[in-house]
Amino acid sequence: MAVKIRLARRGSNRAPFYRIVVADSRSPRDGRFIDRIGTYNPRTEPSDIKVDVDKAKEWLGKGAQPTDQVKKLLQISGAL
Repeated sequence: MAVKIRLARRGSNRAPFYRIVVADSRSPRDGRFIDRIGTYNPRTEPSDIKVDVDKAKEWLGKGAQPTDQVKKLLQISGAL
């Protein structure tokens, strides 16, 4: 099972809000996930990024692969 750390979209039309989740790579974008490790709100100035650094490091240690956007968010938050 390939595990990815990726964004799951929440919020209404034209008002996106994202959860940073650990999910099986075969599951749909907003579908089933294994663990939720943070949130990202791009609509605030500056963008609001909240990441549970301990959980992120734990999943990265287990071999979870972050997507490109999540990798940038983890670098900003200090988890990478």
